[in-house]
Amino acid sequence: MATSPTVLASASSPSVPAPVPAPAAAKFPVIPMLLAVLAGVLIAALGIGGVVYYLARTGRLPMQGGTVRKAEAVVPVTTHAMVLEPLLVNLADAGGNSYLRVALTLRIADVAEKKGAKAKEEKGGPDDGVAAVRDTVLTVLGRQTADGLLAAEGKEHLKSALNVALAEHNKDLKVTDIFFTDFLVQR
Repeated sequence: MATSPTVLASASSPSVPAPVPAPAAAKFPVIPMLLAVLAGVLIAALGIGGVVYYLARTGRLPMQGGTVRKAEAVVPVTTHAMVLEPLLVNLADAGGNSYLRVALTLRIADVAEKKGAKAKEEKGGPDDGVAAVRDTVLTVLGRQTADGLLAAEGKEHLKSALNVALAEHNKDLKVTDIFFTDFLVQR
């Protein structure tokens, strides 16, 4: 008996279709795909984190809260004190009866030794530097008034005025701090 595919198909029951086997390639590999996606996300997160860390360490990424400071080689600045003898100055009050007696100590940053420093010291001794500083201080103090000095922030304003004047008139001198060791205003 010769059977044809048409005859076989009509001989079987029409209500139950024959199961068609699914090809192996049609099944979707979920677990390997999930692992690949997780690995990609992890690699991307590490890459972005590395870039942000690098930018934060170099200071190129502005941060609001806790900023990471650049590790700089901080050279300790050596200083010395310049003690000025007490100064007596008439103040710029209207009556001309007020005066100020003040003694100052300046903290001065040491300048690195240069080749021409010895020749400069031979020309003018250390008294020339003290004289120039005293002249600048006397000029600034002579412009002050008793009320201005006795105000709550009077000494702080005087210190800032002295810093500005010393930096302007004595360029070789790097004053880091000013201390009043004696301060008397007489009206």
